[in-house]
Amino acid sequence: GTSIGVIVAVPTVLFLAGAWRHAYLSFAILAGLGVIAAWLLLPSVSRIVPANAADPPPLNELPWSRLVRLTLFAFLMGFVSAAYWIFAPDLVVTLGGLPASATAWLWLAVGVAGLGGAVVADLADRNNPPITQALMLMMLSASLALLAASPDQPLLTAFSALVFGLAYMSLTGLYLMTGIRLLPGRLAVGPVLPFMAVSLGQAAGSPVVGRLVEGFGYADAFAMFAALGILVAILSPFYPGAIAQAEEEEAAEEESGLQAAYDSQLLDEQGEPLEDPLEEEDEAPAAGS
Repeated sequence: GTSIGVIVAVPTVLFLAGAWRHAYLSFAILAGLGVIAAWLLLPSVSRIVPANAADPPPLNELPWSRLVRLTLFAFLMGFVSAAYWIFAPDLVVTLGGLPASATAWLWLAVGVAGLGGAVVADLADRNNPPITQALMLMMLSASLALLAASPDQPLLTAFSALVFGLAYMSLTGLYLMTGIRLLPGRLAVGPVLPFMAVSLGQAAGSPVVGRLVEGFGYADAFAMFAALGILVAILSPFYPGAIAQAEEEEAAEEESGLQAAYDSQLLDEQGEPLEDPLEEEDEAPAAGS
């Protein structure tokens, strides 16, 4: 959704650059309509909950240490990415001397590459989430450094946007799946917690980048945030995906990925995922024959 939204914003940059207030107002109205639609159309609870589904674990039994680590990593990623989201267009125009219309193609590259983030996030859950987070944070940091080093080279700036888009969307997808897995039965909270942390990190990082740009210039400010991203990547062994329970380590390969994360939201009294009632109905006639 973020990738497609960034792509849709490209014509706004090209044709409404002089009327940016109206553009912002239009997107704010669309966001408000989305909130109203969600309020009216999305059910507060599932309409179909199996009778044998166990209640979600109480708050005092949640894996708080892992949730805190997930939240911190998501916050720091949002903090580092704020430099690109907020100041990348100013950098290529002010420091690189590129025309303002060039920033539209920068966002187009971010959106197109971001479409691959869902695939990468799903592969990360099937393999090693901490290693994937470290790799994607290094890619995100490299995109900042590349943009700061070559702001006057259109091809290199577009390549940095491709790298940033893929890294950012992959990390948000990875955080989403980790939140879902850490909070079974609380699907309305699992993905929201890391996304809120990312947003708060961006809000906190934006003024810091602005101060650094004012004091040291665009190139040095981006270099500092790239170094911070590398430092966070080094801490990836503490990512909550690194600590797995014995039964998770023995799980089959098909029990990983985004679909498996959603399948584990409803559990029975023994803590096992519930079977799809429709699948059970299909299996019953087959067994009888």
